[in-house]
Amino acid sequence: MAKSIMQTEKECYVTGSTLNLHKHHIFGGPFRKKAEKWGLWVYLRADYHIQTPNAVHNNREFDLELKKEAQRNFECLYGHDIFMREFRKNYL
Repeated sequence: MAKSIMQTEKECYVTGSTLNLHKHHIFGGPFRKKAEKWGLWVYLRADYHIQTPNAVHNNREFDLELKKEAQRNFECLYGHDIFMREFRKNYL
């Protein structure tokens, strides 16, 4: 399993909790495997992942916030051109 470039500890990205964690791939669907390969995932508590209206899968603003942060982190390490080649959309 690739290491996340978004966080170093196994804890909720939002709260820091270590309870009831889900692994969230920031870029899903056809980009899920690439998100795994490049470390573009975070741990989220279940309520921040899927269980509430404000969870990332139910809240477009939260989803976009994570995508922007992921793109910034990725580009610091690998550059904009590689991000665009791999994920095909600029979120910044």
